Amino acid sequence: MSYLVLARKYRPRNFTEMVGQEHVVRALSNALSSQRLHHAYLFTGTRGVGKTTVSRILAKSLNCQGPDGQGGITATPCGVCQACTDIDSGRFVDYTELDAASNRGVDEVQALLEQAVYKPVQGRFKVFMIDEVHMLTNTAFNAMLKTLEEPPAYLKFVLATTDPQKVPVTVLSRCLQFNLRPMAPETIREHLQKVLQTENVQADVQSLRLLARAARGSMRDALSLADQAIAFGAGQLEEATVRQMLGSVDRSYVFRLLEALALGDGKTVIETSEVLRLNGLSAASTLEEMSTVLQRMAVLQAMPSVEQTDESDPEAADMARLAAMMPADETQLLYSICLHGRAELGLAPDEYAALTMVLLRLLAFKPASGHQPLAEKKTLIEAPRPLARPTPPAQTTPVAVTAVPSAPAAGPARVPPWEDEPKQEPKVAQAFVEHASIAIKIEANPEPLPKPPPGRQLPVVNMPMASSQPPRLEKKEAAAPVESASDASKIAAIPVRVQADSRTEVVAGQSAAVVLIPTEEGEFWHQVVQQLIAGEAITALVRELALQSQLIARDTDQWLLRVERESLNQPGSRDRLVTALQAAGHGVRLAVEIGRVTDSPARRNAAAAAERQLAAEKIIFDDPFVQTMMRDFGAKIVPGSIKPG
Repeated sequence: MSYLVLARKYRPRNFTEMVGQEHVVRALSNALSSQRLHHAYLFTGTRGVGKTTVSRILAKSLNCQGPDGQGGITATPCGVCQACTDIDSGRFVDYTELDAASNRGVDEVQALLEQAVYKPVQGRFKVFMIDEVHMLTNTAFNAMLKTLEEPPAYLKFVLATTDPQKVPVTVLSRCLQFNLRPMAPETIREHLQKVLQTENVQADVQSLRLLARAARGSMRDALSLADQAIAFGAGQLEEATVRQMLGSVDRSYVFRLLEALALGDGKTVIETSEVLRLNGLSAASTLEEMSTVLQRMAVLQAMPSVEQTDESDPEAADMARLAAMMPADETQLLYSICLHGRAELGLAPDEYAALTMVLLRLLAFKPASGHQPLAEKKTLIEAPRPLARPTPPAQTTPVAVTAVPSAPAAGPARVPPWEDEPKQEPKVAQAFVEHASIAIKIEANPEPLPKPPPGRQLPVVNMPMASSQPPRLEKKEAAAPVESASDASKIAAIPVRVQADSRTEVVAGQSAAVVLIPTEEGEFWHQVVQQLIAGEAITALVRELALQSQLIARDTDQWLLRVERESLNQPGSRDRLVTALQAAGHGVRLAVEIGRVTDSPARRNAAAAAERQLAAEKIIFDDPFVQTMMRDFGAKIVPGSIKPG
């Protein structure tokens, strides 16, 4: 006798054998018991969660005749009558299953609906089950709408799909929708344990945990993996053999990596990554296992008083130890980096190199609270300011001056400027130049500096101020050393107002110019792209592909482009660009490679814009009126206010 796989052998025959879908079983059982039957049901959910199984059980419940042939509609089909056995074996005349993945046209649907006019031959109801219904064409959906809305009393529709978003709303509104959820790993593990006990197969708990996690919510996948594991392990399921079959990473490597990251031990991290490479273990599986462990650690850190681990799990103690060792913010950071690192594995030339970089990133971005001493961050600490005056446009630069002991001056005493200047209210004037959009701020009457705190006053020498260089103050040689530390502490620092060159600030505030290395092919490609854009032949992603690409070489029938980002190299965008080029008279094929771009239409446009900006700034700075305002009134050009006309 041929072997029957576990997924078919242990398919549920009634609602009581269903696992993990209690919400669907309860609703259908109550509806069948109270005879409140709908004419169309829609079951949604991922693969292997029981959509087809539920539809068959529902068909048996509607057509069950009982062991004595006198039964009616029931939530507990007998399983021994002719209707139940025929439905289980797939030969019941009044139960029709249609695979919409291979019969998706309107002709197949019309052939099915032609049977709706005939009453049931053997059973109480005709049941039409359409699997993967989202694969039907729009015409096929429209053909069945009327019958689906008002079918005969003896006809029931059962639809199943893994993607309900693709089912038209007009169909959804005519059905009762039940969402079959992915099953929890614990539920799958318990069911596998019962099945293997029935099969007299020895299995340890840890191997069942691995199979349950690998199934990802699908009971059919779990039973299929169990079949494979039985064959791989020669009739026994052990953790080592199951892990080897699945290619999953041993949690001991994950615990070693996390402990090394918590301690900042980069050497252990690199060595463990090399061991993973030598053993041929998957880099994606490593990051996935690390994410799972970090998630459980975060839960333990968030609720330390609540026991979140399974006592039978041998890894619970290691997770609790790591959760106590690693700060909560670092756990969250590592979890986020592991998730993003999985998406970057496909972009690297070698997945193990990408794994090493992700692990090194985990070390590089350790918070300062970690065990590894990190370099101090340079923080700008604002010094106490005794001068309570608004900040003028001119810069205030502290100047280091050597202390001079108090001695009678040779000449007349210099009066500090803040004692003889009259107090005036600050007035701000604005001037505008019509060469370009520009704003100039001028402090006409700056407010005098308030009197400094008591202490030894140092003379300040007024120096001529150039328009392009900040003033320089030369140190004076000390006449005598400072007598004591107390005298040195009484020295008051006097701020010196420095007017910087506005043109220097504006140019320094601009972004660095785009690197452009002009080529002959680049000039030709720039002209072609500009013509396509001007004629609106390319838009959106196609235009971005053309602008960001560099023409490397061209032949009579093929051009080679180079882009820096893989996301631009999409087949649809490339095909639409070829179509636009053919319409413009260039009947060629395009080949796109990934590499460094130095001459693209976007870079040429950016370089042209930068030249226009510099030309506008030169007009403004060379204007005599602007120079007069800057020289006589201390005016400054507001950065970013110059726009080419």
